[in-house]
Amino acid sequence: MRADRLVATLLFLQTRGRVTVAEVAAELEVAERTARRDLEALATAGIPVYSQRGRGGGWSLVGGARTDLTGLTADEIRALFLVAGPSSTTPELRTALRKLVRALPATLRSDAEAASRSRVADGTDWSRTAVTATEPQLDALQRAVVDGIQVRLGYAGPGKPAGERTVHPLGLASKAGVGYLVAGTDHGLRIFRLSRVTSVEATGDPVVRPDDFDLATAWHSLAARMEDRMHAATVRARAEPGAEAILQRLFGGRLRIGRPRPDEWMDIEIDGPSPEVLAAQLAGLGARVEVLDPPEARERLARLAIELATVYGTPTNTGNDPTIPAGTVPTPPSPEPRSAGSGTEG
Repeated sequence: MRADRLVATLLFLQTRGRVTVAEVAAELEVAERTARRDLEALATAGIPVYSQRGRGGGWSLVGGARTDLTGLTADEIRALFLVAGPSSTTPELRTALRKLVRALPATLRSDAEAASRSRVADGTDWSRTAVTATEPQLDALQRAVVDGIQVRLGYAGPGKPAGERTVHPLGLASKAGVGYLVAGTDHGLRIFRLSRVTSVEATGDPVVRPDDFDLATAWHSLAARMEDRMHAATVRARAEPGAEAILQRLFGGRLRIGRPRPDEWMDIEIDGPSPEVLAAQLAGLGARVEVLDPPEARERLARLAIELATVYGTPTNTGNDPTIPAGTVPTPPSPEPRSAGSGTEG
């Protein structure tokens, strides 16, 4: 839009002091004829812009006149550019930040530019799986939230094929670097993980917002509900010395470690959505962890052991592990007798 160009031209003049038509055209990516008309329009509008012909000439602001379009403090500017670095923003935001840089006093400009280059955002996890929606989908969701328009959302739940549903976008949230959409549905407020969004199509119908809706309050309520599901079941187990690090990586704050036992193994408790899910997650640790309770988790592990042995057979010692006799499977140590009422500390 021409108004945007005129503001950008004015800020460019303020930054450079004196510019040529060719420089303005190159900076704003327009034809030189367009750049000249914009400069003349500024002068006609009463902005103290004048041109000087001849060698070393160009366009300048009379008397070095300046305009302050920000009103931001140095700390506010630094925080803004740290959050919205150029590598993690949309083209529109990059343009806005570029204009803001030109509006800053020279003493603050270098700090702002340095802050914008000090961080990078990667939209994939270590398995190269996207943890946020692709840019077109994210842009469409942001527009729908701001404009208050319902969307037909293509969404693939965990282990399910993608399907479509109409939702009322109410806000976007981020938790530990993962983006989510908070939306109204026929079943109430729901959270949709952005990495599972497959398509976004605006319907043109206005969003219906719940009475007294507050995004932060809604998000905390929905997140608490999700966290409760992640702590619905508890497994008691014992783990060999040295297993603490991998258990912490797997379960984080859902892991509780008690005092070392006389045999130096550790009593542990782990929360999760169900005993069966926790058993499956612990299966990969083999004999380093023995589940003690509940029975459903032990039964799940026994079934997994049978299934794996059926598929892969019994491992034999190839000489690489002297602790395994040839043709046998290592036997985990037997648990100590458990007294009624024993618990976990720590």
